Amino acid sequence: QVQVVESGGGLVQAGGSLRLSCAISGTISVINSMGWYRQAPGKQRELVASITAGGSTNYADFVKGRFTISRDNARVAVYLQMNSLKPEDTAVYYCQIRAYSDDAGWDDYWGQGTQVTVSS
Repeated sequence: QVQVVESGGGLVQAGGSLRLSCAISGTISVINSMGWYRQAPGKQRELVASITAGGSTNYADFVKGRFTISRDNARVAVYLQMNSLKPEDTAVYYCQIRAYSDDAGWDDYWGQGTQVTVSS
């Protein structure tokens, strides 16, 4: 069984920084892409950033230049460094991976989310 667990959320003032972490465990053979999504109240979940197995990154326009995604293949983890936070960044942030396991083949796995609140 695959587990995806986020941590690092919290309350921060505008202009501040937070670093989100996502730990993955379970019977996974291969992890392809890893990403961070967010969902604000009353809004749809949206992609924030993603990173491929080869290290190529993709960012939503609203975080370019402020957020950085990285992955640690040895520790099977993905991180999101968030700088210059704005009140509109307030949301629940979710970690998502696309991985292969012998039981399920290729599938997408999600964490439970971590709350990020940015005060003005």
